[in-house]
Amino acid sequence: MDCLDAAPISIVLVEDDRRVREGLRVLLEGTPGFHCANAWRSMEEALAKRWIPLPAVALIDLGLPGMSGIEGLRLLRERYPSVALMVLTVFDDDERIFSALCVGASGYLLKGTPPARLLESIREVVAGGAPMSPEIARRVVALFRTFRPPERSDYNLTPHELRILKLLVEGHTYKSAAAELGIAFHTVAFHVQNVYQKLQVHSKSEAVARALRSRLTG
Repeated sequence: MDCLDAAPISIVLVEDDRRVREGLRVLLEGTPGFHCANAWRSMEEALAKRWIPLPAVALIDLGLPGMSGIEGLRLLRERYPSVALMVLTVFDDDERIFSALCVGASGYLLKGTPPARLLESIREVVAGGAPMSPEIARRVVALFRTFRPPERSDYNLTPHELRILKLLVEGHTYKSAAAELGIAFHTVAFHVQNVYQKLQVHSKSEAVARALRSRLTG
């Protein structure tokens, strides 16, 4: 099927600033290949009804009235594990960044991200990526470099699984991890699924966050 005939990417918004919310809606509806399925002013509104049909992506602000975006991310991840939850916020502090990743955010962008980059990031997260603003990526990478897998794992990870997890933490893709270890792509994918199961996570970003959090508290 021609890519022009593909269904548009369905996105929902959780944003309390009306101008930002409407601006995002106009951008999405005015760009071929994207569709804004719904928009809410608070997390309470977003959680009030079931999302039917499910969107591909949810763009979520963290500084919301009432329930925080962090708590909302956790609840949405439990309710809609297949939806890519992407943060779009003004906050760039370590605590919020890693809290968001720990509860299941698939990407973290700062407000002020150029529209073209925002649209590119939505496509990226749908394809399984973890898009981040450059400022956020620098903070994450700085902590990645301090990560060392423990000799003994509380999650019963094998030494090979720990090596693959460390490569994910360092920012490797499945393809580059396979090249680094000299194994096949599908072998990496198989081991990553085992890692996800043992860590009880659903995505690369959650696995990395769980690894980082274990290091920080251990």
